[in-house]
Amino acid sequence: MAETPTGRIVVAGGSMGGLRAAEQLRAAGWTGAITVVGDEPHMPYNRPPLSKEVLAGKAPFESLAFTPKAAAADVEWRLGTKAVAARLDEHTVELDDGEAIRYDGLVVATGMRPRRLPCPGPLAGRHTVRTLADAQGLRDELTRHGVRVVVVGAGFIGCEVAATAVGLGVREVTVVDPLPLPMVGPLGDVLGRALLKRHEERGVRFALGTGVACFEGEDRVTGVVLGDGTVLPADVVVESVGSLANTEWLDGNGLDLSDGVLTDEQLRVGGRPEAVAVGDVARFPNARYDGVPRRVEHWSIPTDTAKHAAKALVAHLTGTGAELAAFAPLPTFWSDQHEFRLQSFGAPVLGKGDVRILDGDPESDVLVGYHTAGQLVGVVALGGQATAMGAARYRAQLLKQPALTA
Repeated sequence: MAETPTGRIVVAGGSMGGLRAAEQLRAAGWTGAITVVGDEPHMPYNRPPLSKEVLAGKAPFESLAFTPKAAAADVEWRLGTKAVAARLDEHTVELDDGEAIRYDGLVVATGMRPRRLPCPGPLAGRHTVRTLADAQGLRDELTRHGVRVVVVGAGFIGCEVAATAVGLGVREVTVVDPLPLPMVGPLGDVLGRALLKRHEERGVRFALGTGVACFEGEDRVTGVVLGDGTVLPADVVVESVGSLANTEWLDGNGLDLSDGVLTDEQLRVGGRPEAVAVGDVARFPNARYDGVPRRVEHWSIPTDTAKHAAKALVAHLTGTGAELAAFAPLPTFWSDQHEFRLQSFGAPVLGKGDVRILDGDPESDVLVGYHTAGQLVGVVALGGQATAMGAARYRAQLLKQPALTA
C-alpha cells in the first residue's frame, strides 16, 4: 500500500533548478513539506539575460523573476541561507546558520559558480557574470566613459558579454582565448570561423591561441599580460573561463564529485533512491546518446532533470509506480550575440568530427548538422529568426532517432 506523503523533502539550491524541482515534486503527487534552501537573497530568476539585456540596461530585475506555479505556493523558501554540509546516512542537511534540517527526500540543486583565473595581480576591476549583482556591478563599469574591456574566454558568456559591450559603445573590447576560434569547443571549426568573422565585423578584437599570464596594476587592473608577452591595456576584465560545481557541502559521503555529482539513469545520487540531483550540477548518463555521464549547462536542463528526478523521488518515497525509463533528454540552447542568434537542438559536441552544412552558407545564415556514425545528433543554426526556426524543424527527427548505443 502506498504511503501517505507526510515527510519533508529538502531542495538544496534556490535557483531555477530548485524552483523547477519544487514545482515538479507537487506535480508528481508529493503533498508533504518542501523546504528550498538558497544562498542568494532573491527568489529564482532567469540567468541568460544577465549577459545581454540586463548588462545592456534593457531589462529590470523584475522582468527576470520566475513566478512559481500555484501548486508550489506553500513551499518554504529559506533564502540567503547556504547548505554547508550533508550527512546522507542520517538524512540531514546542515545550514550556514548552524541549523540541521532532517529530510525524507533530498534534491541536490546547488548549481555552479564561475571559475576564476589563478593569475597574479590585483582583483579590483575583474568581474564574472553569474548573479544579478554580478551583472549590475559590471554594467556600472561598462557605462563609464572610455573604458577598455578584456574578456577572457570566448565561450557563450564571453561572446555574449563582448557583443553587449560593443553595443554599449565601449571604447575597446578584446576577447582572449587559448583556443584558435570562439566557441570552437562545443561547436567546431565551421561555426567558430563564422562567429569570429561576425564579431570582428562588429568591432570585437580577438587574441586567440594564448592565455593570460598575469594582471598589471596596483590597486586595480590596468592591463592583461598574455602568455606570448603581449600586454592589453584594460580598465575592466571579464573572466568567462568556465564553472565549478557547488558540491563541497556533499564531501564525506562517498560520492563521485569529480565533476558535479554523479547520478544514475534516474538521477539518483550515489545509488540512494531518496536523493536525486537536478540542473547543471548533475552529471548524468543520457540514454539518448552513448550513456557516458556528463554535465549539461543548458537552460533546458533544470526543467528536464526536475521532471524526471521528481517522479523518481516521489515514487520511492510513496511506494508507488514502476521504475521509470532511463533519462534521455534532448538538450537545447540558444545564444543571442549582436543581432544574430545561435539556436541548437541535440548534442553537437558528440558530432564535431562529422559536420555538414544542411542549409545556407557560413558567410550569411547557416544551418549545420553534427553526426556520429552517420547519425544526426545535433543541429545548430546561426543567423536570423528564419534560420533558428529551421533548426527547430529537426527537433522531431532528433527525438525519434534510435539511441546511439542501440
